[in-house]
Amino acid sequence: MTVRSVSQSLPTSRRLAGVLQQVAQVVVGKHEPIRLALACLVARGHLLIEDIPGVGKSTLAQALAAVLGLPYARIQFTSDLLPADLLGVSIFDTQSSAFRFHPGPIFHSVVLADEINRAPPKTQSALLEAMEERQVSQDGETRPLPDPFFVIATQNPVEQIGTNPLPESQLDRFMLAIELGYPDASAERDLLAGGDRRRHLDTIVPQADAPTLREWQREAASVHVAPALLDYLQAILAASRGHAAGARGEQPGGTPRRGLSPRAGLMLVAAARAYALIEGRAMVVPEDLQAVFPAVAGHRLAGGARAGAALAQALLRAVPLP
Repeated sequence: MTVRSVSQSLPTSRRLAGVLQQVAQVVVGKHEPIRLALACLVARGHLLIEDIPGVGKSTLAQALAAVLGLPYARIQFTSDLLPADLLGVSIFDTQSSAFRFHPGPIFHSVVLADEINRAPPKTQSALLEAMEERQVSQDGETRPLPDPFFVIATQNPVEQIGTNPLPESQLDRFMLAIELGYPDASAERDLLAGGDRRRHLDTIVPQADAPTLREWQREAASVHVAPALLDYLQAILAASRGHAAGARGEQPGGTPRRGLSPRAGLMLVAAARAYALIEGRAMVVPEDLQAVFPAVAGHRLAGGARAGAALAQALLRAVPLP
């Protein structure tokens, strides 16, 4: 039996639970970040993982690619990385007397942009078209990227040496920004006793493939959202803009704080639908929206997952449930 035939015989929530179980065997003690990461991919979004080195950011990206059965490429972002190193380059072929395009690692279904904020802004911006349009324009020609296509970027805290903050336009292309954080005592003990979890990547059994994932994405997009929930979402968006315009709407240093845009609202709906699908619900409930809100809104409100989490939670507390 193929992956696709097996997956079709099970309810979607059961299939997605199998994905979560496989990833949790590699990334220990991080059930909610794993759930949010999977919801991001099912919602056709790009994922930003912001945390200190050594907590499993790259391992999570590799595990997701492996369990979904998707082609994967890792790009180590450094200060000397050039846009052509991501997108590809045209090289003159003496036999055909013509330039031949050699695609870069961006032409994979899952692209891990490791330590993305260690590259200069010009190289970071090379991802913008790929993330928004799912295509690459090079040498006057537009080339489509695989479907599905995801960028999973890891980012070190901006206070670390050698980092460059991501521009706001690029931050906005990431549907979710999450943190992994330190493991709790029990998970850390399992980790220390079991050794490096990356060696367990080879034991992952793919639970999907590209057609199956596209099926899940279509199913997530059809999850019902009631008008009352849209009223609740609009109230949250309005509260974020009102807070940004108020006297308390400034970040340290006097920089004006941003409210949430309509694009952020669309991404909130998409992420909440995917989260509801993972939970086995045919409609979105307020708890789904609340679960994804800090990850969708935090980096848009304050430029990073860590900085915006408290503000996102404050907004949720300020807006009454429908």
